[in-house]
Amino acid sequence: MPALGEQFRAAREARGLSLSEVAEQIRIRSVYLGEIEAENWAAIGAPVYVRGFLRTYARFLGLDPEEAVAEFNKTAEGAPVADGTGLSGSSWSGGERRNLSPLLWVASAIAVILIGFVIYNFVMLRHTRAIVTGTSSSPSSRSPLPSKSASPGSGAPATSPAPLGHTLAIRLSSGSWLRVTVDGSVSIEGVFPKGTSKQFHGKKALVRVGNAGGVEIIVNGHAVPKLGKVGDVAEQSFTL
Repeated sequence: MPALGEQFRAAREARGLSLSEVAEQIRIRSVYLGEIEAENWAAIGAPVYVRGFLRTYARFLGLDPEEAVAEFNKTAEGAPVADGTGLSGSSWSGGERRNLSPLLWVASAIAVILIGFVIYNFVMLRHTRAIVTGTSSSPSSRSPLPSKSASPGSGAPATSPAPLGHTLAIRLSSGSWLRVTVDGSVSIEGVFPKGTSKQFHGKKALVRVGNAGGVEIIVNGHAVPKLGKVGDVAEQSFTL
């Protein structure tokens, strides 16, 4: 009976096919198909890969895939074992470890990337919720209000009406991250709680908010439409 590799080669040549033509159709690299025909099993890798390639190649050529695997188990080094596990010979176990090492590195790298992505999304979700509720505890956030600023229910005098010209007033109906730039200089930036009321004077103002639905903007005594919905990040410039 011809050797296993010779059976594969004879069946392929009988069909008039080259290794590269077979590789294109069954999606197995031609170098591995050549190693099968040469019975150079160690060059392919772990026995589980060899068995998988043998089955696919045998079905394509019209050979019996299980007979091919059985013949492989008899001719390979070491005692044959149940399909789906490595052969027990020391040369196979060493080769299997060497061939699996790159796969383990790739799997580890993918796992690290996925974990980092999940952590990033979790942190960003918490930060967004904190902005909407006004409970952010980030050390980088600036103090929401100076200690002397008036707050609702504190008994401090109400904010005086804004002048009609060159004035931008902001009131928060819910907590929001806020940055106001007036005439090219950043006037305030940070996370501010519900009830915050601020006035700015100048010629031009750029307002960026992290919770557009909770920010009311009054320009020269006239309220402007809200920049977006609750939770929206928005930016708009105004001429005062």
